[in-house]
Amino acid sequence: MYLGLDFGTSGARACVLDNADTVVHEDRIPYCDVAKQTPDDWREALLTLLKQLPLPVAAGLQRIAVDATSATVLLCDIDLQPVSPALLYHDTRAHAEALELEQLAPTGHSVCSASSGLAKFLWLTRHSEPGNAAHFMHQADWLSALLTGSGGISDFHNALKTGYDVEHLCWPEWIMRLPHAHLLPHVLAPGSLLKEINPALAQHFNINPACTVHAGTTDSIAAFIAADVHLPGAAVTSLGTTLVLKLLSATRVEAAQYGVYSHRFGDLWLAGGASNAGGGVLKKYFTDSQLVTLSGHIDASQDSPLDYYPLPATGERFPHNNPKLEPRLSPHPADDALFLHGLLQGLSRIEADGYARLIELGATPLTSVTTCGGGAENKAWQQIRSRLLRVPVTTAQHTDAAYGAALLAKRAAII
Repeated sequence: MYLGLDFGTSGARACVLDNADTVVHEDRIPYCDVAKQTPDDWREALLTLLKQLPLPVAAGLQRIAVDATSATVLLCDIDLQPVSPALLYHDTRAHAEALELEQLAPTGHSVCSASSGLAKFLWLTRHSEPGNAAHFMHQADWLSALLTGSGGISDFHNALKTGYDVEHLCWPEWIMRLPHAHLLPHVLAPGSLLKEINPALAQHFNINPACTVHAGTTDSIAAFIAADVHLPGAAVTSLGTTLVLKLLSATRVEAAQYGVYSHRFGDLWLAGGASNAGGGVLKKYFTDSQLVTLSGHIDASQDSPLDYYPLPATGERFPHNNPKLEPRLSPHPADDALFLHGLLQGLSRIEADGYARLIELGATPLTSVTTCGGGAENKAWQQIRSRLLRVPVTTAQHTDAAYGAALLAKRAAII
């Protein structure tokens, strides 16, 4: 059996698969305070999830992999105790460091952002006691290290936003010249063998002592793995609060001005972009039950005459880079079904434009889209999207990142 552990924005999940990819156990631990979560919260959630494994499941575990939020980082000592605050994925206090990196990094590099892992690395080594630190670790690195007892190893999905060169599989020389660069982790491919589980941990939780821990990934890529698509041209759209697009490509594409970058994914590249628009706009106007009822009154085979660009606020990043772009939501018809039709069509056009942008930048042309997220069950929306995308659009059978992490553990590689 194979355990996937997902540490997302609001809590931690566990998913155990058998050899047939059937889910045999699931569990979830919410954080008490999402905004102020700490490494102690993550550790407690990890131990609770292990404690709550049914005895036959724990005894039968063969492999474990962890996914966690990208660019959530901390410094820890040789015993894996934190010696700095953890900076969460959305933390942007490293403004000065991001400006410095603009002078050091290649033009348009993804690390030139206050939320990047490398900007946070500089901030942490300047505002903590780096002499007490043995490792700079991403959230997934640290949690995996707690399972093995050994730190200092990451995967190239988590390390991307810290500046790791995923094409040449090394830390660039300009990064290795930074102060305290020796704290940066050794980087492996996601799914690579790390070590057998710590014997004391295995004994305490009745886990198979031969169970191995494997290099993890980020939560968003774990969700992509869960959708189980493999061929160039296959894509996954997440219809959540925002629209997130990921397209498997034979070529790597990068465009910092659109927030587009590519993760190495086996022998392929996973090109992605995210719009500020998404399901969050729908929730401003309709309840879940209203969305279901009104969608049933939409003729999705016909175009809406309404030309909406449904942003939640001023500013767009992808597929159009315009921080001054205003939401376009008028005229507002009296019939709510007509209004919803316009919103769904506007969001579908943004999705289609997003994939067109990725292809324009050099990605493999789109052949299919698998859908996950809260909007995936809306049949009217799916029909509109299919018509505009002109490729088959399906709904993912599995969407949980924990399921994807379990698949990663089972395969011990991205394939």
